[in-house]
Amino acid sequence: MNLIQAGSFLTLHYRLSGPDGADVINTFDDKPATLSLGTGELSPAIEARLIGLAEGTRTQFELAAGEAFGERNADMLQRVKLSLLRQLGDPHEEYHVGDVVQFPTPDGQASYAGVIREVDGEALLFDFNHPLAGQPVSFEVQVIGVL
Repeated sequence: MNLIQAGSFLTLHYRLSGPDGADVINTFDDKPATLSLGTGELSPAIEARLIGLAEGTRTQFELAAGEAFGERNADMLQRVKLSLLRQLGDPHEEYHVGDVVQFPTPDGQASYAGVIREVDGEALLFDFNHPLAGQPVSFEVQVIGVL
C-alpha cells in the first residue's frame, strides 16, 4: 500500500471549508484533483497533515485559526489610487466593496488578487491577505492514488 510522502504525486478528492462550514473548494461532486506535494498547490500545514496517509484513506482534520493560511497581516492592506486603476485598466470600471481585483505580478507572468475593503473618491483599500488568513478551516480528503 502506498503512503503519502514529501514529493508524492496524488489523485484525491478534497473539501476545504471555512469557519462557517461553507465549501471553499469541493471536488467530491466532480473529477478528482491531481497534484504534487511540495509545489505550493496546498498550504504547507495541509500537506503536513497528508504525509503518512495511505491510498484509500478518507479522513477529515481541523486546522486552528491561522494554521492553514497564516495570520492576517495588516501590511497586506494597501491603498491604490483610483486614477492609477483607471490608467492601467478599464477607465469606466465601477468598483465596490467585496469585489476581487486581479493585479499582474511585476514580471507579468502571474497575477494576485485583492479584495476591496473600502471605496472613497480617490482611492480603494485592498486586502491582499488570503481570504481564510487568521481563520480556522476544515479539510476533508479521500486519497485515491499515490505515486
